[in-house]
Amino acid sequence: MALRLSSRRQISSFLLHYCRFSFSSSSSAAAAAAPRPPYDPEIRRLARLRRFSDIESLLEPLKKDRENASSEPFLASVVASYASAGMLDQALRTLDEIPRLGSPRTAISLNALLSALNHSPRRFGRRRLVPELFADLRRKLSIVPDAVSYGILAKNHCLAGEAKKAVPIIKEMEEKKIEVTAVIYTTILDSLYKEGKPQEAERLWKEMNTKGIQPDLPAYNVRVMYRASHGKPKEVLELIGEIKSAGLKPDIITYNYLMACYCSHGRFEDAKKVYRELEEKGCVPNSSTCKSLVLALCKKGDFGGGLDVFMDSMKHGKLPDLGSVKLLVEGLVKASKLRDAKRVVGGLKKKFPEDFVGEWKKLEKVVGLSADEEGSDNTMTA
Repeated sequence: MALRLSSRRQISSFLLHYCRFSFSSSSSAAAAAAPRPPYDPEIRRLARLRRFSDIESLLEPLKKDRENASSEPFLASVVASYASAGMLDQALRTLDEIPRLGSPRTAISLNALLSALNHSPRRFGRRRLVPELFADLRRKLSIVPDAVSYGILAKNHCLAGEAKKAVPIIKEMEEKKIEVTAVIYTTILDSLYKEGKPQEAERLWKEMNTKGIQPDLPAYNVRVMYRASHGKPKEVLELIGEIKSAGLKPDIITYNYLMACYCSHGRFEDAKKVYRELEEKGCVPNSSTCKSLVLALCKKGDFGGGLDVFMDSMKHGKLPDLGSVKLLVEGLVKASKLRDAKRVVGGLKKKFPEDFVGEWKKLEKVVGLSADEEGSDNTMTA
């Protein structure tokens, strides 16, 4: 099937937008976190269908684009697109061609490739190649890795469940006089906690502070996450106090963990109190807030409380997950609150018509709604 010229133009426009957004900042903070690679919907669709020759037909002409082909960020985006589609040979070939196309080849291109491999689907099996490519390409192509490069390498070890291998990367960066920020520490801390190695994580936390690297909010939230899962609400509150003392403001992620900790210790009223006070703390509930709290309250049998949180989430335009909504609806029906159950289902159908398909539509049968009904009056509004 021939591909339309419009598709090529759309992808070119997409890559231009991506590279301008991703490579516009030169700040060290921005450099420490690699941008997620581009994955245009058309390329994603073709990769899913294994139409790799069609992907080449779309991307190869872009390398001859007179206006953009001499721009390394643009060419790096082509490299990342190939890598994201599982086409490593084409990605490496493009990386090799960059100087001949009139552009310098720097860490920007290396980072685009490695980051794309980190984010590529597991079925491609490309993530495991990142450490080898990191070592080989910087030597063969004389590319000097930067803070982003090392951050991607550290992330790769963490994704493989081997955070311990990422720790020496910090020392290597220091030896090469590359700025180490809280971002790479946070990446490793997060994985150490998730791997069940809190003592190693705490040692790394102390090291970061000893070196004068100020932890940012994401770093604190990693510790809050672990305390919320393995400690008591009092410990989470103490950490929130530390956050405030450091001149930082807890965000919705912080409070989501606190509410989850309260719920896991059976303190549901305290969790609801935190939820009610979010607005005055300058926080807006997100989808995770609704999902977790509705689920916890419904499991306890507090369907009224779950309904309140659900209704509020609709006002904020947050689509909750099917599991928590199904539990809420079934609970309301069993509690003889059919009208409320219909309001939930009808409200979802009205608020998110494009998403209300498949398993979601089965909720209509649970509450006895016909395909044309949208529930009773007083359905939630935007």
